[in-house]
Amino acid sequence: MDINIENCQDIFEIDVHEFIDNVVRHVLKFEEVDIECELNVFLVDNKKIREINLEYRGIDRSTDCLSFPMLNYKKGNVFKDQYKNYEFKNYELDDGKLILGDIIISLEKANEQSIEFNHSFERETKYLLIHSLLHLLGYDHIEDSEKQIMRVREKSIIKYLKIFR
Repeated sequence: MDINIENCQDIFEIDVHEFIDNVVRHVLKFEEVDIECELNVFLVDNKKIREINLEYRGIDRSTDCLSFPMLNYKKGNVFKDQYKNYEFKNYELDDGKLILGDIIISLEKANEQSIEFNHSFERETKYLLIHSLLHLLGYDHIEDSEKQIMRVREKSIIKYLKIFR
């Protein structure tokens, strides 16, 4: 698996590569993704994520994370429902790897939220990574029914990874 991590901010000097790699690998295992994958994780500040949010979603404010999945999902389906037994064709892969998409996390917003929710910066960043990765795997929270499913999945993964407040 290839996880390309690009730190595009200079507010926080932290090395998150190891825990990003660990969280991504465990989430993919938990979600039964057993094909070689690639994804990009961009770590940004509030200004940059606001620009991206405005450009791609038309929302002029910063947010904690954004996800840009490369796979299309039928309504209500997630990766294991739709692609677990799917045989990807060569043209659907990049050097034999399935491109899952891009994750963008504002470390500045993660820090703000860690203070607001009274837990560690690392815990908040891991949660945002899990949340974003689930979006790449087809989960959503637009409708209440989808939101409930996604929240249960997030909590299960947090427990599985032993990420505590």
